[in-house]
Amino acid sequence: MQLFRLDASIRTEGSHSSQMADIVEQEWRDAHPDGRVITRHLGKDPIASTIWPLAVMAAYTPSNERTPQQRDALALVAELTDELLDADAIIVAAPLYNYGVSQHLKAWVDLIITDSRMSAETSPLAGKPAVLVTARGGAYGAGTPREGWDHATPWMRRIFADVFQLDLRIVEAEFTLVGVNPALDEFKELAATMRAAAETTAREYGRAIARSEGTAA
Repeated sequence: MQLFRLDASIRTEGSHSSQMADIVEQEWRDAHPDGRVITRHLGKDPIASTIWPLAVMAAYTPSNERTPQQRDALALVAELTDELLDADAIIVAAPLYNYGVSQHLKAWVDLIITDSRMSAETSPLAGKPAVLVTARGGAYGAGTPREGWDHATPWMRRIFADVFQLDLRIVEAEFTLVGVNPALDEFKELAATMRAAAETTAREYGRAIARSEGTAA
């Protein structure tokens, strides 16, 4: 069995999304002690924004006329897509940045979509179990002052569940800036409760993708 894990945080230490993903991954490892885990950390190894246009143009250029840069771009596209196709289960850890999706994750998604194998009506990833872990510094739920400000999670759900057609589950960790931002000190107890709930969900979903059962979120 093989698990693919993608981290999109710019933090290499102390990332809340990565910590939650660690819980999901450990549950998978416990179920598959001989399994293989392939990782890619976009914060440590970001994808240059110049690669996507090269890959797009290469698709419209005869193979014998492609530049070396275009060929390299297509090779990276194939490598990134292969990591998903070869996986039995997938974890994506992606924090909320400036109310939207990380540029690192967006660059990765854009390249995956350029792969010709992803253009089929039925995605080659259809039905694969996946967990999306997202972390938000504040609270964005119904009734909060910033309800509707999270423009990342709906987009990621659309990409992973509808475009990639993964069997998607989502772990959401909020108020991660409590204890960091003094203005949020009054929410310490609530933040601890929300954190515990997110960790419980992460464990549950880690077990779910390990057995490839359950209902998508």
